[in-house]
Amino acid sequence: MSLAVVSENYDEEERLVEMIRESRGRIDAELSKAIIGQKEVIDQVLISLFAGGHCLLTGAPGLAKTLLVNSIAQVFHLKFQRIQFTPDLMPADITGTEILDEDENGHRSMQFVKGPIFSNVLLADEINRTPPKTQAALLEAMQEHQVTAAGVRYKLEEPFFVLATQNPIEMEGTYPLPEAQLDRFMFNIVVDYLPEGDEVAVVQHTTGGKPAPIEPIFTGPDVQQFHEVVRTVPIAEDVVRYAVRLASASRPLQEDTPEFVNEWVSWGAGIRAAQYLVLGAKAKALLDGKAHVSVDEIQALAHPTLRHRLLVNYRAEAEGITADAVIDRLLETVKGPSA
Repeated sequence: MSLAVVSENYDEEERLVEMIRESRGRIDAELSKAIIGQKEVIDQVLISLFAGGHCLLTGAPGLAKTLLVNSIAQVFHLKFQRIQFTPDLMPADITGTEILDEDENGHRSMQFVKGPIFSNVLLADEINRTPPKTQAALLEAMQEHQVTAAGVRYKLEEPFFVLATQNPIEMEGTYPLPEAQLDRFMFNIVVDYLPEGDEVAVVQHTTGGKPAPIEPIFTGPDVQQFHEVVRTVPIAEDVVRYAVRLASASRPLQEDTPEFVNEWVSWGAGIRAAQYLVLGAKAKALLDGKAHVSVDEIQALAHPTLRHRLLVNYRAEAEGITADAVIDRLLETVKGPSA
């Protein structure tokens, strides 16, 4: 590669970095037309979008999870599709199906009719309302960005994100997501109730005049370029090693596993957890205007990255120990590179 090409690529990366940093305020301003509060939730969804990862939003009904996903799709000018998951939903309702089609000359042939998964942003609403067989229809699309029907592979349009919402598992009429599918989600973001002041603002906002429309800031090709720029954010090897140790410490019965993990955890995080910790930290550093990744970004994203990858055992449940509580202990126990 010539020096001129290297210089041109570097200049383009710098341009994109500045575009992201300068546009952060505009993104927040546009989203605030529809969403009040939930800053941490919005930040984590944006990080997953810039990093190219899928996202799971967990919370009770009525907390604006669907509105948030739709609003973000509008800001980035991405094709948006929504699927309401129900107990009778079939895999073909998501991916599409073949039908017998007859042309004007009377010739018949099988034609594939694309399902709602052929979009840029797929909102899988209340994904845990449908049985595992239908949930699994998303696996190939999430990992390979393609759909296979009748032996034929159909590539999905890029960029492609699955942003799924789910109600808490303890609620009636829900099915826990399989571990293999949970691991494909970059983050599991908990959406909680708003403080009273924000809730008052929401009620006033939604019962008043029609809100201003959200104006798109970016395009699909912009988002694809952002994915490449995020990967160029510098990170020291010892910070990467810290992310790996944080994930590996969550696995029970390993050589260096803390005793509380052996006591409370049945299954720990795999290598995807460390990969997403690093990739998410790069996106967060970029969005926050930092020049490189530090331990702070890794720690800030530990809960959304790890909470759906840790399976606590019956003893932990009996003692009221949650996955988040285990992660808190891990952050206290696993020492960073400066320690």
